[in-house]
Amino acid sequence: MSKRIINFGVIGCGLMGKEFASAAARWLHLEGVDFEPRIVAVCDANPAATEWFKRQVPSVERAYGDYKELLADGEVEAIYCAVPHNLHAQIYVDIIEAGKHLLGEKPFGIDAEANARIQAALEANPSVIVRCSSEFPFYPGAHQIIQWVNEGKFGRIIEVEAGFWHSSDLDPTKPINWKRRIATNGEYGCMGDLGMHVLHLPMRFGWKPNSVRALLSKIVSERPDGKGGSVPCETWDNAILACEVETADQQFPMVLSTKRIAPGHANTWFIRIQGTDMSAEFSTKNPKQVSSLPYTPGKQQAWHTVDVPYKSAYGTITGGIFEFGFSDSILQMWAAFCDELAHGTDGMTQPFRCATPEEAGGSHRVFTAALESQRSGTNVAIDWRD
Repeated sequence: MSKRIINFGVIGCGLMGKEFASAAARWLHLEGVDFEPRIVAVCDANPAATEWFKRQVPSVERAYGDYKELLADGEVEAIYCAVPHNLHAQIYVDIIEAGKHLLGEKPFGIDAEANARIQAALEANPSVIVRCSSEFPFYPGAHQIIQWVNEGKFGRIIEVEAGFWHSSDLDPTKPINWKRRIATNGEYGCMGDLGMHVLHLPMRFGWKPNSVRALLSKIVSERPDGKGGSVPCETWDNAILACEVETADQQFPMVLSTKRIAPGHANTWFIRIQGTDMSAEFSTKNPKQVSSLPYTPGKQQAWHTVDVPYKSAYGTITGGIFEFGFSDSILQMWAAFCDELAHGTDGMTQPFRCATPEEAGGSHRVFTAALESQRSGTNVAIDWRD
């Protein structure tokens, strides 16, 4: 099978840039795909970060210290960009205007104004494919729930809960980083850092909140500065958003939570849907399992928990008896992005796309309303009119 090779550049060679490099190196894990990413250029302000790529990724031919030099590289067709939120608007717009396809990290701008700049660049350059990184819906258990929603299995929705929880910031001795500073992470705090993961599926299902009541928490007030002193933590650690969703045919509550301080949790992403015909839930806390409760009026109510086979959006060499993990979800997300680059939206091998800029823009409406709710102590309406 001849493969369409897509030459990538990486801007931001930290943790997630390395995860992309790992996914590209594991491309042989996928079966039956006729496209493949090749990382040919990288850029980071820290030379040690690009040195890792030059040492570990044989396909890398050029390393830059200035991202504009990478954008001028004629061999680079697409970009993966993972930089602090305050740099999104400038760098993402420059990438789009350079005609490079983009998979960017959430939240697509430090605030609503920055996101609007990115959206305007997209409108002016409609041929550029831009998507937002969000890997968790590619877990087999999540895909099962997506299928059930698309098939209308739940009946009338009673309520929805979705969240993404971490616990590493419970340690008060953990040094300050850019995610704890408003100047680099933004006023959204944990919502901007984690929230697109939580909103990806609700947005995809058309479950847009009409209103939100936010409960935002600052739990650790200061952290070590790495120089023997301490500095204030400026951003929200945890957020609980009580939302009301109204679609064409039903209305229901939806609770969204993003937590940097959730004791006992490490990278726990989950979604729970309760309905009159069926309820179901999946969590990466138990990645092999999905639970469901089908209901027939007058019959017994009983939860069924089953192991989910290794059955992913894109076929792999892994047998169904084995476990699916985080690195597998990254690989599947990248396959979806490359599939769309190679074949267009309508020609993709399977129908589930990466998170769209419109969905990322929707998250900004929710987070902006949440900040207003926290300030006012009231429910805040969300206007979804363009």
